[in-house]
Amino acid sequence: MHILLLPVVLIGVWWVASLVSGLYYLPTPGEIAATFVEVWGSERLLEDVLPSVGRLFGGFALAAVLGVGLGVVLGLSARLRALLEPVLEFFRAIPPPVLVPLLMLFVGVSTTMKLLVIVSGCIWPILLNTIEGVRAVDPVLVDTCRCYGIRGRRWLTTLVLRSASPQIMAGMRQGLSIAIILMVISEMFASSSGLGYTIIQFQRTFAIPEMWSGILLLGLLGFLLSLVFGLVERKVLSWYNGTRAAARGE
Repeated sequence: MHILLLPVVLIGVWWVASLVSGLYYLPTPGEIAATFVEVWGSERLLEDVLPSVGRLFGGFALAAVLGVGLGVVLGLSARLRALLEPVLEFFRAIPPPVLVPLLMLFVGVSTTMKLLVIVSGCIWPILLNTIEGVRAVDPVLVDTCRCYGIRGRRWLTTLVLRSASPQIMAGMRQGLSIAIILMVISEMFASSSGLGYTIIQFQRTFAIPEMWSGILLLGLLGFLLSLVFGLVERKVLSWYNGTRAAARGE
């Protein structure tokens, strides 16, 4: 019940504010809810929502593979890390939305462009957290693996990735929130479908309740993805959470 208290209070405040102000741009929660069912319960679910979610998952998965792979390599090699660090810092400082016009010129207005926009932003927290996680592997465990002859792929999976997995998952959680933002931004530029495109069209045609319903859908999508990721994270890090609980005597 305590979880629902704050949302109920916020909805109540919104309702009162919309009734008192009487602004056209501030519809009541009831009107937004009715519009939500009408707009997103139709074919827009298949035409706009599902393609957007598909691009979100595709871009995030690609960023995760690239970020973890490159992060492991750079985390294990101090020389390579020192060589590439200036270049990585340069590209990390470029805001991903700025790359949209450039990607449109080179790739065109396509799904590939939207995927690259998502990757260009959410790869960085995954990459940097992976590097730090790999660098923080316990040297004692490294020596232990060497003594037992654990090398190659087995050494990488059982020691390096396992030890770095808490920080890798933290980077993925950050990257997921960035991916949602960039998914919307990529669809606002020269697109003909998707959540970002639809919300912008509602705004341009002054369909205010419909616009708010799209914003509400994005919030619900982010909340749902956060819950799902939390379940996956607890499953992947069950050994880590168990170790911390044992260390605290729980």
